[in-house]
Amino acid sequence: MLTNDLASHAVEQTGADAPLYERVAVRISELIEHGTLRPGERVPSVRKYSEQQDVSIATVMQAYRLLEDRGIIEARPQSGYYVRTRRWELPPEPAMYRPKPKATNVRTSELVLNVVKAARIPGVVPLGATMPNPELFPIRELNRAMAAACRRAPHISHGYSPPAGGAILRHHLAQRAMEAGCTLSPDDLIVTCGATEALNLCLRAVAKPGDVIAIESPTFFGILQIIEALGMRVCEIPSYPREGVCLDELESRLKSCRIKACVFTLNFSNPLGSCMPDEKKKRLVEMLAEREIPLIEDDIYGNLAFAPTRPKSAKAFDTDGWVMSCDSFSKTLAPGFRVGWVAPGRFRQKVEFLKLVTTHSTASPTQLAMGEFLRNGGYDHHLRKLRRLYAAQSCRMIDAVGRHFPEGTRVSRPTGGMALWVELPAHLRALDVYERALAEKISIAPGPIFSAKQGFQNFLRLNFANPWSDKIENAILKLGKIMAGLSPRPVVVNGN
Repeated sequence: MLTNDLASHAVEQTGADAPLYERVAVRISELIEHGTLRPGERVPSVRKYSEQQDVSIATVMQAYRLLEDRGIIEARPQSGYYVRTRRWELPPEPAMYRPKPKATNVRTSELVLNVVKAARIPGVVPLGATMPNPELFPIRELNRAMAAACRRAPHISHGYSPPAGGAILRHHLAQRAMEAGCTLSPDDLIVTCGATEALNLCLRAVAKPGDVIAIESPTFFGILQIIEALGMRVCEIPSYPREGVCLDELESRLKSCRIKACVFTLNFSNPLGSCMPDEKKKRLVEMLAEREIPLIEDDIYGNLAFAPTRPKSAKAFDTDGWVMSCDSFSKTLAPGFRVGWVAPGRFRQKVEFLKLVTTHSTASPTQLAMGEFLRNGGYDHHLRKLRRLYAAQSCRMIDAVGRHFPEGTRVSRPTGGMALWVELPAHLRALDVYERALAEKISIAPGPIFSAKQGFQNFLRLNFANPWSDKIENAILKLGKIMAGLSPRPVVVNGN
């Protein structure tokens, strides 16, 4: 039986407050998912569906274009729209990973540096690093915002910002925090040089060398690098591919490991793409607060939900200040501006002191530009475009992996973010695939860099943030051929 998982994936979490055309798209997707409209069958004409649903023709056209972008239906010249025919089933999702319940040192820096450098080689198809495509950014608008802000405040733009950051930007950030369910004042926030500095400051504020930090498994290699540089150890927590950290496993490890702090990406984790439901976030925050263990939340992907509204952050459930929530504009708007921020809760004074003695302050011109851009309302419009594009891109890449990768491949189904987590058949070694792919001018991120113990040897991460093209389709095809040509090798699976 053909699967319609792409349809349900693309419209998951679309609520009643969504634009009308998105709700129309949901209805069509449900008809496809339930088998009322089968692959190859004609979708009702735009005029007919407009009359049936009592909506405008323009609304139906928008809905059909959205479904076409997401690979669910296709337009045929002079004929109308049809349910897209698929001669294959999409691969299943990866299973939950179960690393051993003990603390370990981190040793990934050399491998990570090589992978990061490879992603920046000219001419390489960038499927490895989760770097947004510059073509997707409102560069002219940002440049105008910076010029206007610097003209209005020339002395501020050429001077040091306070360590906590400029008042205007913190004001707008506090307002935007309401969308994540948080009630914050500008004084609750500290502006940083990207989320990397925010995470670094938070870890230094609550832990010291030798302390054990709980992380997801798999986790973003940048978090592993920070922990390694600070001389700390990690305890890896098993994670579900859709709901993230397994709280029962975390509770067990809190008893067996002397965990000093937790660092989790709860909204669209990197690389797994999981998003923890609100009730589980609340339980997590309460569980850690009872033990007085800080939760350092990396919420950098929260605004990249495919749904019209973003999920709540863990900070929304924090009543005692034990959650330190980090974010930045690096994945959504302007990586080069290096503007991030943190709401450190009860650790604010320590984090501000560390900011002062580390980088003193974040660059004033970029803070002013971001404040101006948020004031003008351009950010929300930009996010809506980015979310629609990434939703379509993820569907296309899942589809391409299903067609070109070997039998036995599994792939995640993220509902936000910009990455897919792919589990290859057990006989394949991701580092072998990485080396062969690089020789073909394709970069991927091999699974071992997402584990302190370099597990996940038959996993890899793919970035779907670049607009779909024949070049990307051909790169996925080449990766499949590379895998087909590799000899079987024994590997360690499931993160251990």
